[in-house]
Amino acid sequence: MFDFFKKKDEQAHEPEQNQPKEEKKNIFSLTFESLKKTIENTSQSLVGNVVKQIENEEEFDEFILDDMEELLIKADLGVNTAASIVDKLRKQNKMKPSQVREYLQNEFSEILTHAGSNTLNYKENELNLYFIVGVNGAGKTTLIGKLANRFKQQGKRVLVAAGDTFRAAAEEQLNIWSQRAGADIVRNDGADPASVVYDAIQKAKNENYDVILIDTAGRLQNKFNLMQELSKIKLVIDKNAPDSLRESILVLDANTGQNGLSQAKVFTECVNLTSVALTKLDGSAKGGIIIAIAKEMNLPVKLIGVGEKMEDLKNFDAQDFVKALFS
Repeated sequence: MFDFFKKKDEQAHEPEQNQPKEEKKNIFSLTFESLKKTIENTSQSLVGNVVKQIENEEEFDEFILDDMEELLIKADLGVNTAASIVDKLRKQNKMKPSQVREYLQNEFSEILTHAGSNTLNYKENELNLYFIVGVNGAGKTTLIGKLANRFKQQGKRVLVAAGDTFRAAAEEQLNIWSQRAGADIVRNDGADPASVVYDAIQKAKNENYDVILIDTAGRLQNKFNLMQELSKIKLVIDKNAPDSLRESILVLDANTGQNGLSQAKVFTECVNLTSVALTKLDGSAKGGIIIAIAKEMNLPVKLIGVGEKMEDLKNFDAQDFVKALFS
């Protein structure tokens, strides 16, 4: 609806020198073994259950393909994504059920690769603004605190804009997380969110901050008000920091499963999303939503929450994710 950003293809090919040095393998990246443990329930749901039921059949027929599609849907892959994968399989005349594991691994890898880079966009020596959206309860406040901590660990000056001025105690919760991270905050309880963002941009410019993290409301029950609020914030950014907006990040709770697709569609109407942060992935059996969103919304996951600690916000690596699913 709103032209918030440059095309994702341009972002995906940002020059390497424009990425934070710390984005290489480090404390913000999961080891492969840790990733396997984090997504073991998703792996069982999305791969184990499907492969176990299909791979011992002699030939594919419509009954087996229908069963496979149903299993993928139950694994939170989404109706459209599951149908697309199975329809493609129907055209593979020489494919045997014994090859289903390899087929799914290739399909998942292709879908995630096509959605774009998993690297968070950042430019050195410039103001970098991150617009954080999502429904209430998805984990936005916690993610902002952890992301602020990450940038502070990288030696950046970080400012948080408390743009959710409607929800009771939202500003206070964000203030606590900001203090824990060592970041500064601009808040004005009960004020218009756009005015808070304006004040944050002016402060960041005047005091040479590197990063602004903008919190927003997530009241889906009144979509019109949500769209109006986000559009006002967009106008403020356009007027005062048009070249600073790096990402519009949708925060999703991994346990919402296919409902995450509905949330993504609503926020896409409000904001030109660039990426997803998936919280509470540890222990969830519904991580297949990562593939559904990549396929249906063409959005890459860039951050995953794997625990309660400050350092438990990790980089997402699509190829490691696929390998871990099938390990």
